[in-house]
Amino acid sequence: MNDISEIRVLAFDGHGGASETSIDKPIDGADISFTWIHIHRDSQTGAAWLENNIDYSVVVDALLAEETRPRCTPHGNGVIVNLRGVNLHPESNPEDMVSIRLWMEEKRVISIWRRPLSAIEDLLDAIERKHAPTTPGDFVAKLVLRLADRAEPTVAGLNEHIDALEEEMLDSSEFFPRQQLADIRRKSIVLRRYLLPQKDALTTLEIEDVDWIGDRDRARIREAAERITRLGEDLDAIRDRAQIVNDQIADQRAENMNKQMLLLSIVAAVFLPLGFLTGLLGINVGGMPGVDNPIAFLIVVALLLILVVIELLIFKRLGLLGMKRKDRA
Repeated sequence: MNDISEIRVLAFDGHGGASETSIDKPIDGADISFTWIHIHRDSQTGAAWLENNIDYSVVVDALLAEETRPRCTPHGNGVIVNLRGVNLHPESNPEDMVSIRLWMEEKRVISIWRRPLSAIEDLLDAIERKHAPTTPGDFVAKLVLRLADRAEPTVAGLNEHIDALEEEMLDSSEFFPRQQLADIRRKSIVLRRYLLPQKDALTTLEIEDVDWIGDRDRARIREAAERITRLGEDLDAIRDRAQIVNDQIADQRAENMNKQMLLLSIVAAVFLPLGFLTGLLGINVGGMPGVDNPIAFLIVVALLLILVVIELLIFKRLGLLGMKRKDRA
C-alpha cells in the first residue's frame, strides 16, 4: 500500500480493517463505515470526479487551490480541513511544508495531495497492520497526531542545533558560523507560520457542531492541538534564543572593536606630541638650537623618551592602560 497512485480508494469496515477499491466500483454497504478517496491534485480524472461528486463548487475550488494555509471551514454537511506536515523526504527542507486538503463527511473522506507526505504513509502502514481508522473523526484524529509526531523530531533537531551553537559561541565568537544561526532562525519562523494556524484549525474542528465526530475523536484532536501548541512555543523559544545569540555575538564584536579603537587612540595620543616636536625641529630656518652641538640629537631623543614616559604615566593615572591589562587578563 505504500505506492500511492493518482487516485486511491479505501473502504473501512469500522473495526480496524480496510479494503481497497476504485471510484468506479460501488462501495455502499452496511459493512462499510466510511470510504477514503485519496486524489492527486494534478489528476484530470480526479478533478472531474470531484466536480461530479461534491455538491459545493467552493469546496472543489478549495481542494484544488494552488496554495493553501491550514484552516477548518464547515460547508453544509461536511468540513474542509487544510493541514500541513514537515517535508521529510531526502534532499528536501523540512520547513518546506507539504499540504494535505481534506473534505470530510459522515460516510466519506476525500483528501487531495500534491507531494508525498510522511504522515499519510504512516497512516497507510497502520491500515496494512489492521489498525485502520474506524470513523471519519478517527481518521482525522490519527492523521493530525501523526503530523505532530513527524514535526517533533524536526523541532527537537533545531533545539539541539541551537544548543551546539550556544556552546560554540562561549568558546569563541571570532569565527562563529552566523549563517547557521540565521538558517535556524529562518526555519523556526517558517515552521511556526504554518503550525500555529494549524492549531487554530484543529481547535475549530474540535468545537465544531458535527455529529459524526465523537467525544473520543474530539479528545484526540484536542491532544494534537495541544502538542502543536507546544511545538509552536518551542519554535518561539528557538527563534528568541537565536536572536539572543546573535545579539551577544554583535555585542562581543562591538566590544572587540572598541578595544581596538582604544588601542589606536592611545598610540595616536602618544605619537601626536612626538610628531609635533620632531616636525618643529625639522623646519629649515636659522637659529635652530643645537645645530653645532654633536650630542644635540641624543639630547632630543632623550627628551622625547622622557615625554613618552610622562604620557604613559598620565594614561595609567587615567586608568586607560589599567583597562587594557584588565581586558587582556
